[in-house]
Amino acid sequence: MAVPKKKSSRSRRDMRRYSCAYKMDPIAETTCKFAHVPARTHTVSMKAIKEGLYEAKAKTPKKSKNTSATA
Repeated sequence: MAVPKKKSSRSRRDMRRYSCAYKMDPIAETTCKFAHVPARTHTVSMKAIKEGLYEAKAKTPKKSKNTSATA
């Protein structure tokens, strides 16, 4: 197993931790296709939901393979 030969200082450790490699990417925004206001990608804006422009689809139960009609 690789072991460092010398201890790295706090300064070097912190420079590595807070370098641009560890920073998060900025949040990407697009426009909501229902209300035409800025929103995060792959989401619907709250304005569209409040104004009734978007209605969530009801989930349908999945059919399982084991429930075959055997009577």
